Amino acid sequence: MELLIVSLASLFAGFVDAIVGGGGLILVPALLATFPTAHPATLFGTNKGASVWGTAFATWQYSHRVQMRWTALWPAALAGLLASLAGAWLVTVIAPDFLRKVLPFVLLAVLLYTLAKKELGRTHAPRYSGRQEQWLAAGVGLVIGFYDGFFGPGTGSFLVFLFVRLLGYDFLSASAAAKLVNTATNVSALALFIAKGHIWWHFVVVMALANVLGSLLGTRLALKHGTGFVRGVFLLVVSALILKTSFDAFGR
Repeated sequence: MELLIVSLASLFAGFVDAIVGGGGLILVPALLATFPTAHPATLFGTNKGASVWGTAFATWQYSHRVQMRWTALWPAALAGLLASLAGAWLVTVIAPDFLRKVLPFVLLAVLLYTLAKKELGRTHAPRYSGRQEQWLAAGVGLVIGFYDGFFGPGTGSFLVFLFVRLLGYDFLSASAAAKLVNTATNVSALALFIAKGHIWWHFVVVMALANVLGSLLGTRLALKHGTGFVRGVFLLVVSALILKTSFDAFGR
């Protein structure tokens, strides 16, 4: 029964994550509720072990249907991978508790800005090219990769927002770009959890398959309905993240 519950949660997480990120909002609470006495690090490692496959599969699917600006995105993915490792190391030294109370307000600012800018991310009009785009994309990967390793909630949403706002991508292209960077940051975190022995392989295999299936469904839906649909899901996910992070910070 436990395997069934977390596998269904993994499938739904893969579905949402493939569209606009935020799968951890579903899978992590499901793991914590199903295994309340387990070490949190083991549950986080199991989450990463399952979700990294869905994110990677979504990247592969998007790459066949969306124009991926690879010359800019590979530096962003590499920067995200290295920065995520640095953030994961720092969290072993400094607790990220101060971010819990700040995060809901940052997410609220992202939500209000997106709502106010009705045309934001509706058209794909990259603002930069060449080295300038590479450096800016790498900067996004560096900052959000570090955040993902150090704290994590909302990583996918922050990546999408920054690719839209700073680089001029539409929401569909930004989601595709975010998947590549998020795959890299997840690989970093997963490597750390594996090294520390914080992963349940017997759950990961089935959960990963479910996550990939959810990713397949979510990506096809995003590609079918386009950037307006992704923008709508983005607003829903950010709203849910505001509620969740507000409860975590102030509701206990």
